[in-house]
Amino acid sequence: MTYSPKISRRAALAGAAALPAAAALLSGARPALAGGHTGATQNAIKNSFTLGDLEVSTLLAGTRPVEDPQGIFGMNVSEQEFAEVSRQNFLPTDVAQFFFTPTVVNTGSEVVLFDTGLSAAGTLPALQAAGFGPEDIDVVVITHMHGDHVGGLTQEDGTPTYPNARYIAGQVEYDAWNGMDNDTFKAKVAPLADKMTFIGDGGSVASGITGMAAFGHTPGHMTYMLDSGGKQVLLMADLANHYVWSVAYPDWEVRFDMDKTAAAQTRRRALGMAAADRIPVIGYHMPFPGMGFIDTRGDGFHYVPATYQLMLD
Repeated sequence: MTYSPKISRRAALAGAAALPAAAALLSGARPALAGGHTGATQNAIKNSFTLGDLEVSTLLAGTRPVEDPQGIFGMNVSEQEFAEVSRQNFLPTDVAQFFFTPTVVNTGSEVVLFDTGLSAAGTLPALQAAGFGPEDIDVVVITHMHGDHVGGLTQEDGTPTYPNARYIAGQVEYDAWNGMDNDTFKAKVAPLADKMTFIGDGGSVASGITGMAAFGHTPGHMTYMLDSGGKQVLLMADLANHYVWSVAYPDWEVRFDMDKTAAAQTRRRALGMAAADRIPVIGYHMPFPGMGFIDTRGDGFHYVPATYQLMLD
């Protein structure tokens, strides 16, 4: 299926203008320690399950609180409406917790990493907890080219983090960013372009892994369907960035959506598909471990966190 409303170059460039602010918000992401007690041990930073012949692990590359969530979500609704929706869902309105969750998939013949976090330092410990070193990664898939997804492509000295990997990205996404003046793209993505394969809607990453166009959050944002043993999971990346303020209210504007109208249309279509087909989803910014189900509710949707469903054969 295709979720690909057209995005004008003007809209893409306008969205890019907000990226320095986004980078500032996200740059402090780090593995979380509860209540500021720095002596406490970290909570789980990986969660693994099998999907047919695939072994899938979500990786907590970082988490951090961000103040003033309505400066990011629900920008087109009143303060009163945002406050009431938040109250109904037991959410504070002065701060939100952000999560950054790459996914690694072992197909049996290749190890595929989806997104690289803000930095290698954040992602590699979680990857190690899942049983892999950076040299074990055969394929790195970039769902889109915001800094919190491409930041870990290279080390601080510019050395590629995953020395044996080839790279896959959406053709539309790469072309759009290649036409922008963006320092993160120039530093992290462009140097690896000669090792990249570019795909479009329906493109194959590996057996059982298919790309799906989901444009709006960025000009060429991609989601990926995992399909093995008669089971499916949708890696929805940044299709929806909060389980209430984006999933339940797909028309609420999100600051980091580069084309807000297209992003809302894409959310409705893709979430509707996941709900109708009862396909579990993994969301990059959903509360860790980032997995859940989508149900319909009123004019929007309802996120149901996964518990033990994906542990069962």
